[in-house]
Amino acid sequence: MTRRLLLVIPSLDRCGAEKQLVLLAQGLPREEFEVHVAVLTRDGPLRIPLERADIPVTLIGKRWKLDPAAYGRLLRHMRRLRPQLVHTWLFAANAYGRQAALQAGVKHVVAGERCVDPWKRWHQLALDRYLARHTQRIVTNSQGVVDFYVRHGLPAGKFVVIPNAVVPADTHRTSPTNTRESLGLPPDARVILAVNRLWPQKRIKDLIWAADLLKVLRDDTHLLIAGDGPQRWRLERFREQVEITDRVHFLGERDDVPHLLAASDCLWLASEYEGQSNAILEAMAAGVPVVATDIPGNRDLVVSEQTGFLVPLGDRAAFARQTQRLLADPALAAAYGQAARQRVQQEFGFEKMVQRHVALYNQLLADSNAPPATSP
Repeated sequence: MTRRLLLVIPSLDRCGAEKQLVLLAQGLPREEFEVHVAVLTRDGPLRIPLERADIPVTLIGKRWKLDPAAYGRLLRHMRRLRPQLVHTWLFAANAYGRQAALQAGVKHVVAGERCVDPWKRWHQLALDRYLARHTQRIVTNSQGVVDFYVRHGLPAGKFVVIPNAVVPADTHRTSPTNTRESLGLPPDARVILAVNRLWPQKRIKDLIWAADLLKVLRDDTHLLIAGDGPQRWRLERFREQVEITDRVHFLGERDDVPHLLAASDCLWLASEYEGQSNAILEAMAAGVPVVATDIPGNRDLVVSEQTGFLVPLGDRAAFARQTQRLLADPALAAAYGQAARQRVQQEFGFEKMVQRHVALYNQLLADSNAPPATSP
């Protein structure tokens, strides 16, 4: 007998948590789960793979931070659907989705905290603590996220760590040379890729500075920044002020990141906080060594001096210095890339991530008469 499962998330943008939800929804065994997705705020390109997998998607259409009408639509949807289990992802969906599930009488509620969230203010953390009392489990992707929320008063016993997963992409149709040519780069260019939302958390200015430092060491490096966001115009102006427009290229949103990785020598990530970076996972799966900030989340993925390098937060010179080591020593870069690919295959496989969720859901659904767990 199949059990009906509802996954609730704010959007279907091409971002980390959204990618993980889509992978999970596609991978859950159909003989065990009837999967539905509710999108709280806005649609996005990741609706397409869900529809291809015949997974029903319902857009709730929340327009404001406090939107009673959207809450009513979500509540009515849950009452019509009558899911056995609701799994919410990210703050807005955690807030609206858990409260609606509670009011709709859903007995099994799981929340998803996917990132360290220092932006949250006291009232948002207070809401997290309140809703945690009506949540059986809180799924996250790294111990760093658990530590952050436990420090802010959420019960440690509610958390389950299920690392992110990646499915290695098939890039055989496009060669690295063709990708470089399509971007207008010289055929001998050494390519550094950054895949980020252009947002303060990602510290893209550090990468532009590091590219400028690296330019002093060698004359063949190009930094490609894939992604978009509200800081783009500021960052483009900063690039002009640094006078490095010839070496730093803003590509905007891309749906061909696997091909960009195939043409890259290194991936950079300068974030000041993360949950668990999909960009790093995708680079490692492609055999691309990573240089990233030494923060929780990144430490779960990059083994420094084995699969890449971890550098101090804000240390632009370290980004340039460690990248130069990789570019100057092709054998070292190849060894790190191979070790990265093996690590992803062993620890962050798609099947393992799905199996861990299936085990969690089955554990919670085993006692169908049990009320949602509450904290003392």
